[in-house]
Amino acid sequence: MKTNQLTAVLQDLGLTENESKVYFSSLSLGPSAILKIAQAAELKRTTVYSVIDALKQKGLMNIQVAGFKKKFVAEDPNKLEAILETRRQRLRDVLPEFSALYSLQGGEAFIKYYEGLESVKGVYEGLIKGIKPHEDYLVMGNVDHWIKLDKEFFSDFSYRRAKLPINIRLLVQDTEIGREWLALEKNFNSKVRLLPKETQLTTNLVITPEKVLIHQLTPPVLGIVIENKNVIRMHREMYEIAWGASQ
Repeated sequence: MKTNQLTAVLQDLGLTENESKVYFSSLSLGPSAILKIAQAAELKRTTVYSVIDALKQKGLMNIQVAGFKKKFVAEDPNKLEAILETRRQRLRDVLPEFSALYSLQGGEAFIKYYEGLESVKGVYEGLIKGIKPHEDYLVMGNVDHWIKLDKEFFSDFSYRRAKLPINIRLLVQDTEIGREWLALEKNFNSKVRLLPKETQLTTNLVITPEKVLIHQLTPPVLGIVIENKNVIRMHREMYEIAWGASQ
């Protein structure tokens, strides 16, 4: 791997450009005087002094003294992993605070657009990861079109969703797969009802306590997620009307 690629990795770990150059040069040279390190790093000697102090604080550089000679030595590269773990731990410590900010609900609507099947599949994963036990997961749509977008993924998704301790209700178009789901509703931990035969849907609607997903099934495949309690309540009320009418 080229020098600039290795120093780029060091910068990704949180070292500054000069720190990366000095650490890499010291690692390559072994115990060396400041002047030699400065020449290898292509930096001024006065700059290297302050950079070495910063690296010492990060545990990546130490000093060897032999007689009256002082040499500087780069620490074992395995210590870089400790730096990475420290950064990970800092993120883990504050992640709940970031999550709380992300989940804040105000009076405004939060609308997010997801383009492409892979992106929309990620939305579905997020829905079942975010839902809590005993909450409602409501669907209205055309399961034939939905499944055929990616049979392997959506079939597996349906089985994984069925294992959750949530209340799943499905209002599906009267199709071959829709009737199969109605016959096997207990297998999918769900309640299923068929929409009127004349219904022709090209989108799926998913409602959870926190989000509404409108998933366009025909090309271009896209998803619109709305995070607003008033909008969610309106869609839920409309869903209950449709649910009651399908008896």
